[in-house]
Amino acid sequence: MNESFGTRLRARLDEYGPLCVGIDPSPALLHAWGLDDSPAGLERFSRTVVDTVSDVAAVVKPQSAFFERWGSRGIAVLERTIADLREAGTLVLLDVKRGDIDSTMAAYAEAYLDRGSPLAVDAVTLSPYLGFGSLEGAITSAVANDAGVFVLARTSNPEAAALQRLVAGQVLAGAAAANAGHTPFGSVGVVMGATLPELEDSLLDLNGPILAPGLGAQGATPADVARLFGPVRHAVVPSVSRAVLEDPELLRSRVLSFRDECAAHLDARIATQK
Repeated sequence: MNESFGTRLRARLDEYGPLCVGIDPSPALLHAWGLDDSPAGLERFSRTVVDTVSDVAAVVKPQSAFFERWGSRGIAVLERTIADLREAGTLVLLDVKRGDIDSTMAAYAEAYLDRGSPLAVDAVTLSPYLGFGSLEGAITSAVANDAGVFVLARTSNPEAAALQRLVAGQVLAGAAAANAGHTPFGSVGVVMGATLPELEDSLLDLNGPILAPGLGAQGATPADVARLFGPVRHAVVPSVSRAVLEDPELLRSRVLSFRDECAAHLDARIATQK
């Protein structure tokens, strides 16, 4: 890989449209699919999602926790899922929300961002609550490996609002500094919930991608995404999981529906129509 994550993400969004699809194999979804809550069910679920959406979604986001709960057997499924997605050419964003300092952060970066790791992905989610500076090692590793990060700024869960309002400005300032001068945008993204009532003005200076969870099951619509992120609509990546994962028979059609509706509301063109 010689292109930065920001460059590859921009190209993928332009070709496939503005949507990230989650892989969240919770016990409830496994049962809804008629699968056992087991590593075998986990693998069947994950392979089906990869086979069904990897050619129509710009980004796919496995939620690491649902794999980790099965220990080494679950991690083995996660490794195969990542490998299958990367073989299909899909950008893989691993939702791990890691955050620590010094050697521990370096170890997380090696696990997920080093090209030689069996868990290497295109980008990860990071938590900044030990200070934005604690993420420096991961950001440096991401850039060195042509990967990216998405730092939690203001998420879609209501419990986070009071705390995140206090620190979001620092997160956005740190991300903007890391992205300065990069085109089409930098590789340090932020997570901003699609269900928020308003955004910080400093988001305009981010020069990076914005992951916007909350679409579908949490109540946000493509129209809400366009309204909220209007001034930065070119950089927003709406994310949907449960609303498309509930029925394997409807998975592809629901992904296409959300993708096309998001594209229409965000004035985004899709080069590859399927």
